[in-house]
Amino acid sequence: MAALRAHGALRLGGSLGLSVAGAESNVAIGLARLGHRVRWAGRVGADELGALVLRTLRAEGIDTGHAATDDSGRPTGLLLTEPRLGTLTRVSYYRAGSAGSAVSPADVLPALAPGSRILHLTGITPALGPSAAEATLAAATTARDAGITVCLDVNYRSRLWTTEHARTALRPLLEYTDLLIASEDELPLVLERPDGGEAEAAQSLLTAGVTEVVVKRGARGATSFTTDGATHCAARQADAVDLVGAGDAFVAGYLSGHLRGADIPARLHRAVTTAAFAVATRGDWEGLPTQDELGLFDQPDGTTIR
Repeated sequence: MAALRAHGALRLGGSLGLSVAGAESNVAIGLARLGHRVRWAGRVGADELGALVLRTLRAEGIDTGHAATDDSGRPTGLLLTEPRLGTLTRVSYYRAGSAGSAVSPADVLPALAPGSRILHLTGITPALGPSAAEATLAAATTARDAGITVCLDVNYRSRLWTTEHARTALRPLLEYTDLLIASEDELPLVLERPDGGEAEAAQSLLTAGVTEVVVKRGARGATSFTTDGATHCAARQADAVDLVGAGDAFVAGYLSGHLRGADIPARLHRAVTTAAFAVATRGDWEGLPTQDELGLFDQPDGTTIR
């Protein structure tokens, strides 16, 4: 979708910056910058904002051959962001009736071509409407049958649906999910009984068939749970200027490590590094690193690279 970013309170007016946003798009860009081949499947409107979305993805080296342009008059989705207190940002969504809300299985299943290794899904897509929810479940089932690793980032958005609706839609996806990623407060949304501790929650998901559960903790790092136990990684220290997109950057780093065959500690380290790049720069994806830039966080403060 398109994104309009304000420099202050929206109700006061002023200038807006136009860009592109969306969790799946952020992850796609992050992976492409890290040297991976990425295919994006979705639906945009037959309008200038849809053209901007596709142009941006192509410019980042992402295959948009399976992106659909809606010819029925549905517009490209839109969000508005406004900074309120320090790094606290308020987001307003305009996605009801958008082209993305009408994405269907026919739009996304052809993208699961032979050779695909990971299908990345988020809990945002099924929140957009019945057709989008159907497409999400169809993609997960088809990928699982094809031996493609299915990654689900819960990514709950309270302005798109209720916790009850989210739980009803997300729990059926667990049967087909290999890698589940969630923040601490999102874990209850995928549990049959949303009580108990975090370790107990992760164990119940592993028992249900999920291979790995990764819990994002923001400034306190992240933890991976598998049947072999728990692995924790501290966050990288960075002067945060914009927290929006940090979770998607984390996912991109983690999936990059997975694709490169790294072990869990190395995946987590890569993930917290890409997340640190995200919070240290403004924009959802603009500051994401290339493979060659991952080592910049190891340079002393004030370093100038010439």
